[in-house]
Amino acid sequence: MIYYYPTLLFAFTFVLVQADVKTNFTITKTDPSKISIPDIPQTTSHDVATECAYYNSEYTVNPAEWPTIWDIATSNNMNTSQEFQDLYNSIDWASAPNVAVRKASATGGLDMAGYDTVNDPDCWWSSSQCTKPKHQGCNADIVNCPEPGTWGLTFDDGPNCSHNAFYEFLQQNNQQASMFYIGSNVLNWPYGALRGVKDGHHIAGHTWSHKMMTTLTNQEVLAELYYTAKAIKYVTGITPLYWRPALGDIDDRVRWIASQLGFTAILWNLDTDDWAAGTTPGITPQTVDQKYQNFITMGSNGSFVNSGNIVLSHEINNMTMDFAIQHYPAIKNAYKHIVDVATCMNISHPYVEQVITFPNFEQKVNENASTATGSGVVPGASQLPGAATTKIPPSYLSNLPPS
Repeated sequence: MIYYYPTLLFAFTFVLVQADVKTNFTITKTDPSKISIPDIPQTTSHDVATECAYYNSEYTVNPAEWPTIWDIATSNNMNTSQEFQDLYNSIDWASAPNVAVRKASATGGLDMAGYDTVNDPDCWWSSSQCTKPKHQGCNADIVNCPEPGTWGLTFDDGPNCSHNAFYEFLQQNNQQASMFYIGSNVLNWPYGALRGVKDGHHIAGHTWSHKMMTTLTNQEVLAELYYTAKAIKYVTGITPLYWRPALGDIDDRVRWIASQLGFTAILWNLDTDDWAAGTTPGITPQTVDQKYQNFITMGSNGSFVNSGNIVLSHEINNMTMDFAIQHYPAIKNAYKHIVDVATCMNISHPYVEQVITFPNFEQKVNENASTATGSGVVPGASQLPGAATTKIPPSYLSNLPPS
C-alpha cells in the first residue's frame, strides 16, 4: 500500500524536548485543525470487506525512505540512511543505562534466565511491573489516572481498517479515548488515522512493527519509535509525545531511548485480555466479559475511591471493539468519568505541535455535566441515526499481534 506520488507538502516548525536530537518530523500533508476525510465506501461502510479494501490516497511515500511495513524499523536499510544516522549520532549514548538487550524465548516470550527478578535493577516491566525508572534520564511511565472513580479508556493496535462503526459509536457518545497507533497501520490506512484525530481522540504511538522492545538493539528501538512518530506526523500533522510498548515490554534502556525523543510511555493497571479471546488457550469471550464485569464492579465497590485506572483494550479486530461497545453503558454507570489519558493527566498538549489543545480534567467533567443536563451541545457529535446502538459485524480476526 506504499507507493510514490509527487505532491505538495506542508511543513510545520517546532522544537523537540531534547533540543540536540536531530529529527526530521517536519514533513506532513495535513493541517490537523482542518482534517477532511473523503466520502468513500472504505470510510463509511460497516461491511468489513468493503472497509478493508485497498484504496489510493494522497498520503503516499517513497518506499525507499521508509522501513518495510511490519518489519523491524531498521529494515530497508533505514539504519544506514543519512537521516537515521544523523538522529542516532546526535544522541549521547555514553549516558545511556548499561542494560543488556533481552532475549526472546523459544516460544516467543521473554527469556528471564539470569535476571535478578527480585530486585529488578533495570525496572523491567515484564519482570516486575516496575514503572518508576531506576536509572537517570528516563521519563517515568504513566500507569493510572489519578482522579478517583475514573476509567482511563485506551485502545491499542489501530488504526484498524474496520473500525468505522466503533468510531461512530464513540463519537455518538461524545467519548474520546487514547488510541495507540502502529506506524505500519498508519501508512496502510491513513484515513483511519485521520479519523482518530478528527474525532478528538488522544493519538499516541505503538511502535512500527509491534516487536518486544527490550529484545531489540538500541538502533532498532530508536527506529521503531522514530518512524512511528514520523508516519503519524506525515499523515495526521501531529507528532505524539506519548507511546505504549508492545506487550508492555519496557525497561530503563528502552525508556531512556524514548526519553531522548521526548516520549513518555503510557501503560495500564487493568488488562481486559480482549485480544486473546478464542486464540489463547483458556481465554474465551466469556472470560473477557467476566474481566470487564470485574472491572466494572470495581467502579462501585471502593477499589478506585482514591484514584482511577487505565484499562488496556484493543481495536485489533471487531470482536475486541464489540466488547467495548457492549460494556460501555455499564462502565458509564459504575464510574464517575470515562476519559482519555491526556485528559485525566491534565496534559493540554500531548503533541509536539500545539495547534490542538485538550481540555483539562475539570473542563472535561464540566463539559460532560453540561451535556448531560441538556444545557450544552456535544462538540462534533455524530448525527448518524442509531449510531449509539450500532453493532460491530461478526468477529474479524486480523493478523495483528496482540497489544
